[in-house]
Amino acid sequence: MTDRNHAPAQRSHRHHWRRDVVELAALFCAVAVADAIANLVVHGPRGPILLVASAVALLVTAAFHTWWARRHSHAPPSSTPPPGDPAPSAPATGATSTATATAAGGPAAAGATTALWRMRTTVRDEPGSLAVLCTALARHDVDILTLQTHPLPEGGTVDEFLLRAPQQLPSADLTRAVSRAGGHSTWIERADAHDLVDTPTRLLGLATRTALDAAELPLALRQLLGRCTIHSIPATTLSGRPNSGAQAPVEGVLEATVMRLRDPSGGAITVERPYLPFTPTEFARARALVELDARLGPRVPRSQDVLTLPEGNEITVRRADGSDLAAARAMHDRCSERTLGLRYHGPVADADRYLGHLLSPRFGRTLAATTASGRLVALGHLLWDGDETEVALLIEDDWQRRGIGSELLRRLLAMAVEAGCDSVYAVTQSANTGMVAAMRGLGLPLDYQIEEGTLVITARLEKAPAGSRPAHGLPLVQPHEHRAPRHPR
Repeated sequence: MTDRNHAPAQRSHRHHWRRDVVELAALFCAVAVADAIANLVVHGPRGPILLVASAVALLVTAAFHTWWARRHSHAPPSSTPPPGDPAPSAPATGATSTATATAAGGPAAAGATTALWRMRTTVRDEPGSLAVLCTALARHDVDILTLQTHPLPEGGTVDEFLLRAPQQLPSADLTRAVSRAGGHSTWIERADAHDLVDTPTRLLGLATRTALDAAELPLALRQLLGRCTIHSIPATTLSGRPNSGAQAPVEGVLEATVMRLRDPSGGAITVERPYLPFTPTEFARARALVELDARLGPRVPRSQDVLTLPEGNEITVRRADGSDLAAARAMHDRCSERTLGLRYHGPVADADRYLGHLLSPRFGRTLAATTASGRLVALGHLLWDGDETEVALLIEDDWQRRGIGSELLRRLLAMAVEAGCDSVYAVTQSANTGMVAAMRGLGLPLDYQIEEGTLVITARLEKAPAGSRPAHGLPLVQPHEHRAPRHPR
């Protein structure tokens, strides 16, 4: 800017002698004209008449100029900015598209209802390709709300849009318009208000949740990457043998629709999205969340609630994790074979083998109930089981029938609603009247199914009186080769 301001002054200084010569010549011409007029007036036969006529002409000209100026004093200013004035700044992309649609009689002008779409397409990495695509969308009165660009290592660019389109415009028409504009491998799905949050804000929110709670990592990955399946592969099987596929390099591996990341708690995390390949940008974001989890180490929220039971005893309800493994095993030793059998539906001797998996934040969330002395007397589990979510309770014999199970179950379902689950199921037996009564006490629609000699009770959460759900639904977390069993043995 400094160079542009000084350049005219330098040119003016360099050529000042030309301007001086022109001004001097104009002065000589003016003197010559004035001398000729003076001689004509003084020595001419009609000098006085010529002088009066000149005065009248000047007065008429002045009067005409005054009348013209008054007549046009209220004319609207020209839309073209004068030379030297800065041009008006262009509005943002979203504002430009909305204004265009309004002027053309689009949905904004007509007051028609609109729909939100998330669309991703691949275009050539060359100048003007994005402009052609945006023009094609504008012809259909489509407003571009947000745009993200994902460069591809092999060339080309993946552009991800959040669009507001007329309600009556089908997705097939949008896809055809994008295809004619040069886009390919196009994917489109309905969006909602959660997608209006800009990407940096959403990433900061996911990072904050991950930093506060290790169990949030699968949820954060799910909300970051959309509809996908997350396999959590433990380093070893329940029998202690090394688990196949549990090895992953520190930097991770990206293979089109599959990414493999090293799990900070041991093993590996595999994310699959068959309907849409991952981009390097998405892989980098997912890896950054995993690295954050690795740096912070094991952690659970330290908040706890002290509850008073009907008979007056106090219990503390808090989150549990792997650090509670020894206390959980001690509680197992105090439980009767009948209690363990109702919980695990199999040989009682194998019950301890599941505790490490049940307490891991990778496979769900666990609540613990402890007495005033710190003795663990009950565990409640919320386990990700593929596309479904399981709830399970284990309460020490001496503390049953006191309302502890109902309280843990209510809190677990609140967590399920927060995680975006549509339903939860409990596997029990008809003889387990305590669990059946606790599920009925939720006040939710229940489905009953007898499966392999056990009772499966499914609670529908669509009508649960809880807060709003996350945008992308249930995180699909599956431990490789050993899922949270529907009927634990």
